[in-house]
Amino acid sequence: MSFFMALVMGIAMGIGLVVAFARSESNRSKRRSELATTIASFARMTVQDSRKILPGEFYPSWVVFSQRQKLSYSYNSLSLSLNWLNLQLTKIWPYVNEAASELIRNNVERTLEQYTPVILSSMKFSKLTLGTVAPQFTGVSIIEDECDDGGITMELEIQWDGNPSIILDIKTRVGVGLPVQVKNIGFTGVFRLIFKPLVDKFPCFGAVSYSLREKKNLDFTLKIVGGEISAIPGISDAIEETIRDAIEDSVTWPVRKIVPILPGDYSDLELKPVGTLEVKLVQAKDLTNKDIIGKSDPYAVLFIRPLREKMKTSKTINNQLNPIWNEHFEFIVEDASTQNLTVRVFDDEGVQASELIGCAQVPLKNLKPAKVKDVWLDLVKDLEVQRDNKYRGKVHLELLYCPFGMEDEFKNPFNRDYSLTSLEKTFKGGAIGTVAADKTTTHKKRDDIVRGVLSVTVISAEDLPVVDLMGKADPYVVIIMKKTEAKQKTRVVNKSLNPIWNQTFDFVVEDGLHDMLILEVWDHDTFGKDKIGRCIFTLTRVILEGEFKD
Repeated sequence: MSFFMALVMGIAMGIGLVVAFARSESNRSKRRSELATTIASFARMTVQDSRKILPGEFYPSWVVFSQRQKLSYSYNSLSLSLNWLNLQLTKIWPYVNEAASELIRNNVERTLEQYTPVILSSMKFSKLTLGTVAPQFTGVSIIEDECDDGGITMELEIQWDGNPSIILDIKTRVGVGLPVQVKNIGFTGVFRLIFKPLVDKFPCFGAVSYSLREKKNLDFTLKIVGGEISAIPGISDAIEETIRDAIEDSVTWPVRKIVPILPGDYSDLELKPVGTLEVKLVQAKDLTNKDIIGKSDPYAVLFIRPLREKMKTSKTINNQLNPIWNEHFEFIVEDASTQNLTVRVFDDEGVQASELIGCAQVPLKNLKPAKVKDVWLDLVKDLEVQRDNKYRGKVHLELLYCPFGMEDEFKNPFNRDYSLTSLEKTFKGGAIGTVAADKTTTHKKRDDIVRGVLSVTVISAEDLPVVDLMGKADPYVVIIMKKTEAKQKTRVVNKSLNPIWNQTFDFVVEDGLHDMLILEVWDHDTFGKDKIGRCIFTLTRVILEGEFKD
């Protein structure tokens, strides 16, 4: 009965509001013309005019407040909103905990199965509850640039020092069961919520997509129920790595989990690849030496998403602080506007854990589609927190971003469909070479081979270091093709630190996409020779652009 009484009262109040609104609109239209003149007069008023009309005690405070004071009020308003939001979340946390625990169990458990390490046979939750401590919102923002596509994008910064009760039922390959407890979870991150599409039905949006936009901190400890996990070597690290991989793969941006609110097809909100990134790891120089005896044995790990099956590892160059890799990798891009390519350079320690030399990152939004970008990146200790300014060396990359759907405008030379006519088109119609593809059917992807003739003109050098006792040098250049080891030399320019050669050399290239051109500058001497320095070029740009000067 109370429900129907409330319904009748609601209808009556609605009718009354409509009538009142109609009458007010009629009176309002009569006053508009009068108010227009008054408003125009006020609009022409200056601050000095307003001071003459209003006494000081009635003068609006915002007119005299500084911009900094106004901003502080905005921050105070935001703080009050966050406090209110945190208070409400604390009140409803028992219900959120129940729903979220079930959601995590259903989603994360399936992901854990995909990343279960070889030493374990299964990982399942025997107990999962998020505890009694609710997360706290520490920041909220609306992403303006992404609100014009029929949706609203919001980011919430969350901090959680919880007391969950999580027990993983883990079985090893030898049949031993290990109940592992996850304790002392500390988490700070930014979640992105996308309310899309906007509709005219309550609650005004069809679905909500959520994703962990940024993971600032995630700490937890593992403990075997009734024992110490450290007593079993390798188990703790394997479980911890699996948990982090599962989180990275299941909820971290650009992965989006979609929760339908109203019936409809929301497949367009799901994660879809938008292109490929071709990466050529060329070389590194001046790497920090991590070995006491000899030099470091560097190798590189590259990734867009830090998942084991999506990370690429280069070969190891032994005893070298200036390694040349010349290796090509391909990555799938899901969101070029937010994703980054990360490079980590390690020193291979053999049976021991590798030691990080340094890391670097390239935002994909800085890459122009179908345009090769040649970059030297400074290596740092930590991408999140710059703890020191120590020089750790540089790494050299070539990057080529190829969005899907640009096949008619651009042909990717690393793609298996790169044809002879496309190559001729790239070379502006010149009959410079031919393309032959490996026809081995046992490989899922074949490597295209660009053959042709490479013309190299060695023009000049500037500001060479003094090598001779007389304050000069006798420089010449050795030109080397790395794969075939073909060599040619320029003439010697005597007693010059700014030599000019202007000599052209031709090389037959068998595999242009994977070959390198090395220029070494030497000082000629009657009793020997001294190496002054070297330059290294890949052939990617000359294949795409036809010719270039560097």
